[in-house]
Amino acid sequence: MGSKEREALGEALGTFLLVLLTVGSAANATLSPRLGPQAFGYDALALGSGLGVLVGVLCARPLSQAHLNPAVTLALALRGLFPWGKVLPYLLGQFLGGFLGALGAYLAYREGLLLQGMPNVFSTGPGLLPGGGAYPWKEALAAEVLGTFTLMAVVLQARPAHLLPLWLGLTVAGVGYGLGGPGGFALNPARDLSPRLLASLLGAEGAASPYALVPLFGPLLGAGLAAFLLRPGPRSP
Repeated sequence: MGSKEREALGEALGTFLLVLLTVGSAANATLSPRLGPQAFGYDALALGSGLGVLVGVLCARPLSQAHLNPAVTLALALRGLFPWGKVLPYLLGQFLGGFLGALGAYLAYREGLLLQGMPNVFSTGPGLLPGGGAYPWKEALAAEVLGTFTLMAVVLQARPAHLLPLWLGLTVAGVGYGLGGPGGFALNPARDLSPRLLASLLGAEGAASPYALVPLFGPLLGAGLAAFLLRPGPRSP
């Protein structure tokens, strides 16, 4: 196996685990299979997403640079910190891994999802405003941009490098708590678009929505801004 194939496999494996645990956390919070209705809540989603990132990065690092996120890969390439020749294999691995991770979560929670009419636990959407109605897309987009800016800042600045998986997991959980309300903190096109494709094929409610543009362009813009405004921190072990 060549280096590009090995790195693509690492990205696919890491993103598979990230999405499996993130979508699984959403299904757990929605279906509450253990302790009854509302036994799990937003904590399960925010912490589960952060832990999913931690597990995915840890498992991918021996094979690839463990981006697990097209926004990170493209931002690093645009900044000259990642070779363009590796971008396509990384993106293919990330989107394939995201689809398979969502499929794994569906297989684990299939019966509960079917009994509840296939709620969309796979992809993000606007949060609810007090008194009814949904957050405007512009505010959800702002939250995605700011959240991914925060994530990319940690990618560039956090040291020591061997603790980066932990820093990233904590950052995603922190962004979920601090900025997840308006749009659901996708922060990653592969975490949202690949599961959204599966959800659309399964007929999940609200999956086939033009809102998909928000978790696509928000992370790309946020990561790009961070990459151009911040210098990478000094390397350390």
